[in-house]
Amino acid sequence: MKGGGKFEDLEVWKRSARLCTDFNKKFMHSKVFVFKDQITHSALSVPSNIEEVYARESDKEIANLINYAKGSAGELRTQIYIGIDISYIEKQVEHG
Repeated sequence: MKGGGKFEDLEVWKRSARLCTDFNKKFMHSKVFVFKDQITHSALSVPSNIEEVYARESDKEIANLINYAKGSAGELRTQIYIGIDISYIEKQVEHG
């Protein structure tokens, strides 16, 4: 990628990879296969697309992959909301 660096140094990649790991651990033994597969796939797509940006040279390819990552993040957010509503995911309340 233009500008150099390593994707592993990006905070957005670190956070999305950690989120992916958390979802895979949470749903590892789930018998709700459709939901499990969809949410873990969306979670995996975000850091994967961020990483793939570093293998590309053209601005168009880079922009497309960033948009794919953003789209996967949106899918994941929707799946989280639905997972909370159907009690597959526990709602976390932030304390400030």
